[in-house]
Parts: sequence; C-alpha cells; structure tokens
Amino acid sequence: MDLKITSLAERPELTDPMWAMDDTWAEFVQYDPVAWSLMTRIPVEWPEHVLVATDAGGKVVARAFSVPFALRAEGRGELPGGGWDAVMLWAFSDLKRGREPDTVSAIEITVAPDAQGHGVSGQVLAALRENARGRGFAEVVAPVRPNAKHLEPATPIEEYARRTRPDGLPHDPWLRVHVRAGGVIEKVAPASMTVSGTLERWREWTGLPLDEEGLVEVPGALVPVHCEPGRGYAVYVEPNVWVRHAL
Repeated sequence: MDLKITSLAERPELTDPMWAMDDTWAEFVQYDPVAWSLMTRIPVEWPEHVLVATDAGGKVVARAFSVPFALRAEGRGELPGGGWDAVMLWAFSDLKRGREPDTVSAIEITVAPDAQGHGVSGQVLAALRENARGRGFAEVVAPVRPNAKHLEPATPIEEYARRTRPDGLPHDPWLRVHVRAGGVIEKVAPASMTVSGTLERWREWTGLPLDEEGLVEVPGALVPVHCEPGRGYAVYVEPNVWVRHAL
C-alpha cells in the first residue's frame, strides 16, 4: 500500500482523523487506568513522536505512538516487568522532572481494519524506528502485544513468545514483524497492563455473564480474566513481550 507517513507535529490537522480512525481493540483494554489517563496526552506532549499514515486518497489508515524516556536513570536500567504501564509512567515522570531521555518506547501501532493485510504495520514500524533515529536515539524498545495470543489464552506467555516457525521467525505475526525489522525478543513483561472493574462493567464490555468463579476466557484477552462473582469484581492482568530494536 502506498502510504504517506508523517509526524503529528508536521501535520497537526490529522489529530481528529487519527483519533476517529476505526480500530479492532477490545473495549475493555481502554479501561487500563494508565491508558485511560495518559494516552490522550501523548499527542499533546510529544507530537513529534506520534506518526500518522495516510493512503493515496488522504485517509488515515494507521497511527503509531511512542514516548521518550530515561531507561538508564538511577534505579532503572532493565526493561520493567510492568511493561506498557510502567514505561508510560516512567516517560511522564521523566517529562515532569525534566530528566533527559535516552530511549524511545513504542506504545501503540494500530492499523485500520480495511488496511490490514497489506504490510502497513511493517511500514509504520520502520517509520517509527527511523523517526527515533532521526531524533538522535540509538534504541527503540516495545512492549509488544502479540496479536494472535488471544487465540490461545491458556498458553503461558513465555512459551508462546519463544515459539518459532521452521524458518526460525516467531510464530506470532506481530512479533514476527518486529523481528524482521531487526528487533530482538528480550523478555516477558508479566504485568504489562491491568484492567479491574465490577462484574457489571465487565458484562457491558464483553457481553458475557461472567458468573463463574476463577479464570474465564474473554474474547480479545491474551490470558483468562480472574472473576470473583461472590465479591462482584473481575481483574485482567495482561502480559506483553519486550522487544529491543538497536538503531
């Protein structure tokens, strides 16, 4: 697909179309408290780290968010087991304290449903890497959400992340895109995102009765949701996979 990929800083008029773009995210994912409170601030604080892809007709077909942060600050050094949530909190903490960033983390790459299957995600990932390189960074990291893991939620994430095809590339399509682009799978982030809520809310999000005690498989969830009908709540703790891209 012929794409024009630019930063939001270069084309601020694409802000509204970017947010209005269709996506395939499960509804419950947006209720992670960190996502709920901070995602909309990324285009405001770092428009140069937000990429928007448009097709030949000017329609927005993909977006990519990333944030700069100080991985090598005191007390850090390693990619956090808290994954997506942790790196977002680090980035905004660094911004508030005026700490100099040394690394860029991908936060989201989303492709519109009608543009999927045309290699768009790979092009946008390459553009995200190049954007970071052009801004003087030597490394991009990504808490990757394996996009086929939801098909086998009972499989341990460590086993799934390390599974490969006969050609040596990852079994998971999204991890495969990252590795083909030069990324190296480093480790699992076991608690990358957490969504908790009342059973009433979970029923609204999923359309499921969620009246069974214990682990319940929910469409779109990478691992089962822990349900407590007797106490009226459910909790989802999503694992992601850290991938490191040297630039």
